[in-house]
Amino acid sequence: MINEFTALRIRAGLSVDNLALMTGYSARQVQRWEAGEGKPRAAAIGLMRSMADAAPAEQAGSRSNFIDLFAGIGGIRKGFDAIGGHCVFTSEWNKYAQQTYAANFRDNHPPHGDITAIGTDEIPDHDVLLAGFPCQPFSIAGVSKKNSLGRKHGFLDETQGTLFFDVARILKVKRPAAFMLENVKNLTGHDKGRTFQVILETLTKELGYKVWHKVIDAQHFVPQHRERIIIVGFREDVPFSWDDLKLPEKGSVRLRSILHPEDGSEKAEEPYTLGSAATVNGKYTLSDKLWQYLQGYAAKHKAAGNGFGFGLVTPDDVSRTLSARYYKDGSEILVSQGPKHNPRRLTPRECARLMGYGDDFRIPVSDTQAYKQFGNSVAVPVFEAVARIMQPHIRALVEPVRQREAA
Repeated sequence: MINEFTALRIRAGLSVDNLALMTGYSARQVQRWEAGEGKPRAAAIGLMRSMADAAPAEQAGSRSNFIDLFAGIGGIRKGFDAIGGHCVFTSEWNKYAQQTYAANFRDNHPPHGDITAIGTDEIPDHDVLLAGFPCQPFSIAGVSKKNSLGRKHGFLDETQGTLFFDVARILKVKRPAAFMLENVKNLTGHDKGRTFQVILETLTKELGYKVWHKVIDAQHFVPQHRERIIIVGFREDVPFSWDDLKLPEKGSVRLRSILHPEDGSEKAEEPYTLGSAATVNGKYTLSDKLWQYLQGYAAKHKAAGNGFGFGLVTPDDVSRTLSARYYKDGSEILVSQGPKHNPRRLTPRECARLMGYGDDFRIPVSDTQAYKQFGNSVAVPVFEAVARIMQPHIRALVEPVRQREAA
């Protein structure tokens, strides 16, 4: 007989592993609670109740299944959730990112770890592959060896030893209808352009996909200058066009839209904001020592003709790019608190908003980890927009297959 604890976990849409990740307890401890050994922690019960109350109805007959590789905290995935997709597999190696991912996506499959250790036979069939893979140089060692032996080599040989190789090997075996890849803007010039050339030739000449790519600045959607390259591919020729992507005017959204108003108009969210006015916790204000150091550092580099320094912003500005190093001193985005006060860092909730995550996005990790995660993430609205223009072409490739299978 299922006990009350287990029934609540199921109603919340959580697996044992999901619940363990989200609460920080071991899977064995959760299993003990389910077996009636000891009293479950109130925090675990409270979390499951809130998730059970908020759990959406199961989507029947989702139009497309996708896998989420190098998933981070799920920013790319949110774009495809928005068009009714269903995630069937997730890979992310960082345990803290796994914790945040599990807290926000109740798939009943815990995120898998290192993708290089996962065989293609362990990955479910899928319609769309999503991946924000790291930028790495391609080694010519394997190619040189084949050349010396007089053997032909393909572009897949050139990508061995990089994480892009794992994307390519999955595409080769699973042959999804489409994919979307994300990387830093500088990918096109990395290793004098050779990296990007090998990627495109692998995707087109070796794997046979039709490919489009575009650099998009998130500033069209959020108050942050953040350029990323997006590579879209389809298994068959489709009339995909970037012209269908309708971008709002760049800079039309300002930081005021993501900053805590500190006037009582939003509910306090400890530890980020406190009290009836929901004022920002003083711990986010820079100490005198750090503020003096940053000013001195900026002055030194300005005198040397360099552009290094802090980025002081007001509610009417657009920020620099939020980076994964923001946890160190917050120097790239410092919020002015007036001439007589030291500036402050963004709170993790403001970082979430700056990346386009809604206030319902759970942040179960420390500030340090949260800053790293949002700095490494993608601007969600960009990927929602790209997913929308991909959707009709995915459907055109997937639905005939579904109909044949159902016949």
